[in-house]
Amino acid sequence: MSNLLKEILVSELTTSVAEPVALFAEALANELPKLPMGVLFYGSLLRDSDPTGILDFYIITESSADFSGSSLNQYANKILPPNVRYAETTHQGKIYRAKIATLSYEQFLARSSFSTTDTTIWARFCQPVRLLWVRDTHSADKILEAIERCIITASCWAALLGPERAPAEIYWHTLFAHTYKAELRVEKKGRSHNILQGQEARFAECLLAAWKQAHISVEFHSAELQPYITKRNRLKAKKSWNRIERLGRPLNVMRLIKAAFTFENGLSYILWKIERHTGKKIIVSDFEKKHPIICLPLIIWRLRKLRSQT
Repeated sequence: MSNLLKEILVSELTTSVAEPVALFAEALANELPKLPMGVLFYGSLLRDSDPTGILDFYIITESSADFSGSSLNQYANKILPPNVRYAETTHQGKIYRAKIATLSYEQFLARSSFSTTDTTIWARFCQPVRLLWVRDTHSADKILEAIERCIITASCWAALLGPERAPAEIYWHTLFAHTYKAELRVEKKGRSHNILQGQEARFAECLLAAWKQAHISVEFHSAELQPYITKRNRLKAKKSWNRIERLGRPLNVMRLIKAAFTFENGLSYILWKIERHTGKKIIVSDFEKKHPIICLPLIIWRLRKLRSQT
């Protein structure tokens, strides 16, 4: 039997991107002591190629033992993945910037399942994604399996949390509103519309294909869909989602605290964000880059001083 969802994803994952982005991903893979399974690219710059923006990469390693960095970073990634770092590269005189998250395949797969209370993986990778670098065909198949599971999980929650009957995009808008709330993400109104814009057909196809994989029956009413979900299952899902929200908030606060100590080159990322949004450049020493937590009060004072001069 043909698997439509896999067909959609194979085409999507293998769609080419700009050469500098692909080369950046390859360089990141080759930096690790052991080659990872793959490097994924997703996010706003996949939808809108802004050369001044931040690329979002996810590096999938074979195991937690393959993580690079200090013992603290390795331990932190085992307990609360992913670890995040910031990096820059130059291609033909142009600077490319990236935020890079790293986690093992086992961690990725666990967070792609319907039973997980951590929405951070499946809520991102139900969106369009590219596999820019992959170690071998076995790794490609395993990553494809995990991405497929992300979409099935997202689609099941969309059916359970969404209206009884609506156009496909309404199910996605409702779902993303729930995930933003669970992750304490403060997003601009209409953020999910930006995600779906120009990709409405893709999201509708994935929704129907995933419902089929999950054995969710659906009736068609012109432009509206009506998945068959019993009242009992809706009530059960609502209780489960309330638990996800309760756990998601402290989980993401813990991630923010963790990032303060483990975000490699995080100060460079923050300074770039400040310059991008304010037009003010703060120069920091090598010592300040190496010890950002200790020097943070001085950096904040310097920023305030710059503001007062304008």
